[in-house]
Amino acid sequence: MTTTREDGSLYTHIQNKIATIEFGHPASNSFPKILLERLTNELNKLSVNNEVLVIILKSEGDRTFCAGASFHELAAIDNVSDGKAFFSGFANVINAMRRCSKLIIGCVQGKTVGGGVGLVAACDYALATEQAAIKLSELTIGIGPFVIAPVVKRKINISGFAELTLDATRWKNAYWAKEKGLYARVFETQNELNKEVDILAEKLASYNPEALTEIKKNLWKNTEHWDNLLLEQAEISGKLAVSSFTKKALEKLKNNQ
Repeated sequence: MTTTREDGSLYTHIQNKIATIEFGHPASNSFPKILLERLTNELNKLSVNNEVLVIILKSEGDRTFCAGASFHELAAIDNVSDGKAFFSGFANVINAMRRCSKLIIGCVQGKTVGGGVGLVAACDYALATEQAAIKLSELTIGIGPFVIAPVVKRKINISGFAELTLDATRWKNAYWAKEKGLYARVFETQNELNKEVDILAEKLASYNPEALTEIKKNLWKNTEHWDNLLLEQAEISGKLAVSSFTKKALEKLKNNQ
């Protein structure tokens, strides 16, 4: 069951050195600005929590993992400055995941769109169900997946990113995502997924904490410049968000809802 709160929900449960972050939003687990800020802050807190060695990132419900950024907030953007601030939300989350000293396991139970694909790519290891198809549809409304581009390309290479981005109306199934490297394993059911995520987290939490920290550093080596890069990418999206093309496309979508 997904939360009914308009600003979404975010809960963290810590047990046996494993922190489970679960987010939710009534609009298919999408992210308004305030929820992105809460997730960023939570990741930063867990990064310095000595009682935590591993983080599991999951969403509520049994359908969509994440529908990306809030459509209503995107449609309300009317200047470049606000546009950059809006897209910086996902930039800040991805950078928090990158800088976090703990390994992050993604538990992906369903379809994922736009910024949600970036969240999965920013996980150090992601497991999914057969229902976890992915899509980057940004070009269809006149913008592009610029903020998440570096982290998605890092996981599925430029060819995979190009195919996913340019074929903007088509879903890629979970096995395509696994073949490209976004998912490590794919399971038939959510129960199987949850079980395997828990087993993996418990194994990792039993290992040498110093080794886990060094592995995390190695996984993200040479990405230190992303602090600035992702914000620069957010500005590109912010400019496009106020273009006449995008405004017309968003209005058309709003009228069809």
